[in-house]
Amino acid sequence: METFAEVRNHIRQSYKLRIDEPFIISFEYLITGGDRRQSIFLAELQTDDGRRVLRVETPVVPLADLSAEKCLRMNLTLRVAYLAVGDLDGVPYIKMCENLPYAFLGDDELDYAITHVAQMADQMEQILEPEGDVA
Repeated sequence: METFAEVRNHIRQSYKLRIDEPFIISFEYLITGGDRRQSIFLAELQTDDGRRVLRVETPVVPLADLSAEKCLRMNLTLRVAYLAVGDLDGVPYIKMCENLPYAFLGDDELDYAITHVAQMADQMEQILEPEGDVA
């Protein structure tokens, strides 16, 4: 894949888009073996040197529910993806993210990243917010 349009076309084959804007799309990923879902956002970003990357991200839990130290310790254990903070409806949230350079992006790599990010975020959410499906 070399363009965001190709990413969008690939995602439309498997998911119904909730957000469909020029350089951001969103959809619900159904977690295998249950009725839980993760909201997935894909956006095209540009690095400082002009290279384009695709960001895969999903909200995990509100930032108020975690200490910064705990987040950084969890980040250290992750082999794929990383934790970051971003607002969701004006509330700071811990998000799980992965950046994929277009130079190495194919269907299988994208599908793997989406699955991994969604499932890992859902596992963290279940541990940190056992009352329900936050995002």
